[in-house]
Amino acid sequence: MNTLTIAGWRLALLDRARIYTCGITPYDVTHLGHAATFVWVDTLARVLRRCLRVEPVVCRNVTDVDDVLDSAAMRAGSRADDFAAFQEFLFAGDMSALHVRRPDHEPWAHRYVGAVVRLAAALLESGAAYERSGSVYFRGAGVPVRADAEQVTALRLAAEFGGRPDDPDKDDPFDVALWQAVEHDHQTWLSPWGQGRPGWHAECVVMALSVFGAGMDVHAGGADLSFPHHSYHAAIAEAFTGVAPHTRAWFHVGTVTVDGAKMAKSSGNLVLLAGLLTEHPAAAVRMMILDRPWQESWDYRPELLDTAADRVRLLHEAAARSGSGAVDEVCQLLARDLDVPAAIAVAAQAGGDAARLLISVLGLA
Repeated sequence: MNTLTIAGWRLALLDRARIYTCGITPYDVTHLGHAATFVWVDTLARVLRRCLRVEPVVCRNVTDVDDVLDSAAMRAGSRADDFAAFQEFLFAGDMSALHVRRPDHEPWAHRYVGAVVRLAAALLESGAAYERSGSVYFRGAGVPVRADAEQVTALRLAAEFGGRPDDPDKDDPFDVALWQAVEHDHQTWLSPWGQGRPGWHAECVVMALSVFGAGMDVHAGGADLSFPHHSYHAAIAEAFTGVAPHTRAWFHVGTVTVDGAKMAKSSGNLVLLAGLLTEHPAAAVRMMILDRPWQESWDYRPELLDTAADRVRLLHEAAARSGSGAVDEVCQLLARDLDVPAAIAVAAQAGGDAARLLISVLGLA
């Protein structure tokens, strides 16, 4: 069995699967919303390895060239690179405590600035981009249509994620900067168009292309990145390589909310991972994240951790019993859209090998 199904995409795999995960912008501590994505990607990799005998090759980038990072470092009175390195250190500790394995590739955006310049130059030559006032813009008028996003919603999201739809230098509000001309209080590099810095979408494109080439099997990230980030990533990559689709399957993990509001620093409703792990076992935190459909958003409540701890105990008690059946059934459920709740029900009933396998695959021990 070497077939994985994700959100309707059926992926036939041989001996490896390429997974690109949109990683952190290292400007703040890790919260539960971040962790949910990385736990699900880690579990996907474990399912591939243990159930399908397919080796996952995971790339998780670090966006260490970004406006919010520059601003946070400035507030802290620190150099951006020093500030980012400290935040990465904290993040790595959180992921290790949560039993999330390190990715095979972890590219940093600052090392790919030259690649962004080459990408922008190639898209200028092909006509997919244009230069104005020292910035290079990708022609993105068709991206919202491709993403099935309504105009008003797309404009709001573009502004929310720093796309600057009101930039007067643009031909169209949905064009995005591959290279942004120099601005005060931001890191800058030299390019053929003057001093500036890479655009967010372009950074991810060059890191993914440099690691995996023209395509990948799974592109993962939070559901909030679907538009604009992932939509522009795919459009830019396909314009550059001529290979479509850029990814065989999207893995957009559901958003974590608090009282119905998306967990975000700007909302002041962060549930910090370090705090949770101080008071609860990593297995309970992972179970709380995983014991649900991966693509559905969910609302965090403290009592969910008690329920999750009970579910972990149930599996461990089942693992202590003898039993050698249902292993294949558990794997089949996980390979069909990562149906963790159904797999738990089967493993808890069968006990023995099935429960022990599931404990390992879910990273509970």
